[in-house]
Amino acid sequence: MINPRIIDYIFTSASIQRWNDYPRMVELVELDKQAHKFIIAYFIAKLETDINYTHLIEAGIFEFLRRVVVTDIRPDVFRKALQKKSKEINAWVISKLTPSIKDIDNGNFLQKFEEYLSNPEMYKKERFVLKAASYLATKWEFSIVYQTSQFLNDIEDVKKSVDEELEDYYELIGVRKIALNKKLGKIIDLSGRLRFQKRWAQTPRVPETSVLGHMLTVAIFGYFFSVEVNACDKRLQNNFFTALFHDLPEALTRDIITPVKYCVDELSDIIAEYEIEKIQDDILPNIPEILHDEFSYILGLYDGIKEEFQDKIYEDKIQIVEDISKYNSNKYNAIDGLALKQCDKLSAFVEASLSISHGIKSKELISGKKEILKGLKVVQGIDFKAIATQIDYEFGTTGQTQVRMEFD
Repeated sequence: MINPRIIDYIFTSASIQRWNDYPRMVELVELDKQAHKFIIAYFIAKLETDINYTHLIEAGIFEFLRRVVVTDIRPDVFRKALQKKSKEINAWVISKLTPSIKDIDNGNFLQKFEEYLSNPEMYKKERFVLKAASYLATKWEFSIVYQTSQFLNDIEDVKKSVDEELEDYYELIGVRKIALNKKLGKIIDLSGRLRFQKRWAQTPRVPETSVLGHMLTVAIFGYFFSVEVNACDKRLQNNFFTALFHDLPEALTRDIITPVKYCVDELSDIIAEYEIEKIQDDILPNIPEILHDEFSYILGLYDGIKEEFQDKIYEDKIQIVEDISKYNSNKYNAIDGLALKQCDKLSAFVEASLSISHGIKSKELISGKKEILKGLKVVQGIDFKAIATQIDYEFGTTGQTQVRMEFD
């Protein structure tokens, strides 16, 4: 049984303001930064050797959760504090998170989290990749902050500090490619722009979430699902990264809300065809050629169509399968597409329910939540509808964002 009250922390990050002591032309929040960081880490890692992608995912989630807990400490102050008081700070983080994560994977998740915080040698190369990705995501944000802060007398010092830190990661091929702002840099920029596209754009919400942040919440849900069904490493990794990139084409097409997408006959087919065209013209040419097949697979491209939310395997060719649990071995390269679709719906349900619990509600949110609930079901023994019902109950009775979900 998993007790994912941890979702409270995940969605709290959508309210954590970044660079809040500088003027900003747009809101910059922690959830978006973390999502951008994971995307950058994926591309950096793929150009390295000896990377364990399960470790990369777990280390990234651990760092994310720790950052949410210590949200009130400025990043530079936090780094200095860790140098002198890392043991005490990490113990405090664990104490805050234990009630929410102690049941995940029968306690194994918490155990790995504790070891990760106490042992800097654990996942060492993956940590370095994540640090580089975090820096590049921060640098991308700073390019926005700099535009509106040039009148401040310390901004050039901040810029110099940010620029100098790049040198610490030049040994990573991906960092050099992104720094040159050539092909791969275009993909990092494209994904970063998804923070400007808001979810549920037709109605006010609190907190607002972006398409970029949403992709990460679905990915983390996908990770928890994978752990619960004892997915093999490759299946877990595919599930996470498929979810992480599932809305990437919306950086080129913009988010089209479901009622609009399906209200006109064949409109969804036209949109899908256009997405494929844009992926082939504007995304795949800008990533290393050695990644084309793998990246196309996790984006859901096969046989001239795009569908990331189908259960499938990839040996000699891509195949849609009926019982994905029969293919729980790394050689099958499986993706739990149907479960990821439920994770996508569940994330949308939380977005709506959370806003309503804050008193910001509209007919679109209320009707949307009801429609999402109708589409939730049991996948591989995981009752997503029951999870959503429990979330709704917790939000409705407590009026807070503390949630409890159970995977039975």
